[in-house]
Amino acid sequence: MGKATTDKDSQLSYLKNRLEMFMDVIDHLDPEHAELEDIDRLIQILDDMEVKVEQFKKDK
Repeated sequence: MGKATTDKDSQLSYLKNRLEMFMDVIDHLDPEHAELEDIDRLIQILDDMEVKVEQFKKDK
């Protein structure tokens, strides 16, 4: 994996980039053809971001 993100600006940038990627996936997802696996992956992305937010909070 990549190196740890420890300074607050880098952490915020990381989260913004992840959120933008998530929004891109949502924008390009065809609701007519979305499979359960697609929805599960979106939930996993949100869970991963939540873990990072909590990890970054502890880095204060």
